[in-house]
Amino acid sequence: MRWDSLAATAEDQAEATPALLEQGARPRTFATPEFRGMTFYEVRARSIVNEVSPTSQVPFRLTINPYRGCSHGCVGCFARRSHTYLDLDAGEDFNSRVVVKVNAAEVVRAELARPRWRSRNAGAHIAMGTNVDCYQRAEGRYRLMPGIIAALRDFGHPFSILTRGPLILRDLELIGAAAEKVEVGVSVSVPFVDDELSGAFEPGAARPGARLRISAAFNEAGLGCGVLMAPILPYLSDSPRQLEATVRAIAETGATSITPIVLHLRPGAREWYMAWLGEHYPELVPRYTELYRGSSYAPRAYQRRVTERVRALARAYGIVDREAKRGHRGSGSTSSPPSSTGTQLSLL
Repeated sequence: MRWDSLAATAEDQAEATPALLEQGARPRTFATPEFRGMTFYEVRARSIVNEVSPTSQVPFRLTINPYRGCSHGCVGCFARRSHTYLDLDAGEDFNSRVVVKVNAAEVVRAELARPRWRSRNAGAHIAMGTNVDCYQRAEGRYRLMPGIIAALRDFGHPFSILTRGPLILRDLELIGAAAEKVEVGVSVSVPFVDDELSGAFEPGAARPGARLRISAAFNEAGLGCGVLMAPILPYLSDSPRQLEATVRAIAETGATSITPIVLHLRPGAREWYMAWLGEHYPELVPRYTELYRGSSYAPRAYQRRVTERVRALARAYGIVDREAKRGHRGSGSTSSPPSSTGTQLSLL
């Protein structure tokens, strides 16, 4: 495949926002069909390992995000709002104007080597894919993840990866080698198995079947892979029949765990999602308005009802038994990444 890059035009430069220009962003486009209509803003990051706010309820405190913005275009992605910090919009800009930290791998290695950083964070778990997907299509061009994974392995940091991208299979052998030295967790996000709904809700992502094959490949290789069944969409993917079809398909991959999470609609994502809902399912707009009235989260009773149903199905299909058999795994093993059964977990 040809990866010829096109020089940024004056118009491209003009479209770079002040926030991006401050970072020295270099706009770039590529003459390949999968990148049509997309602009990549290459920046050289000063730092790459991020500390999670102490008030956050996520089960990890360090993250790495080599990209900002995501070609998957998931309508309900919570990370959309972060694009506004770059003076870009949370809608189509998020889908098509992606920031690439081209020096991510070398900065990771430099940060992990600092004595002061190591004294505070030696051996700490680092999560990836919890903001935007580190295996989105851009990764096929920029190949940032192999260098990042190698650095984490060499410095003894356990890590986890959450993805919707089959591109992770390119690095299966490398991840397996890392798992011989540090604890590694891999999860794939498969909220439902309805291809038509997937095409509407996550138009730039691989279809559910392709993502289920990620789980199957890692589990067949003995590395283990869990599935984040998220986000479950109220009135669109939450019926007993739909939930069972999804859990059954996940179980068939040998998944080591399943984590159901109901859609949450934070500012930025909420506006984009509701506009999409009005276009595709206008009859559901009043029901969503009522369900999410005054909150980014569905009522706890609704969340509990859906998640308990998924857990019951997981027990019926043997996923819970697999999780129990794996038990606690030490350094040098693979497991599902730290997760939460609540709606606070950051998702793709």
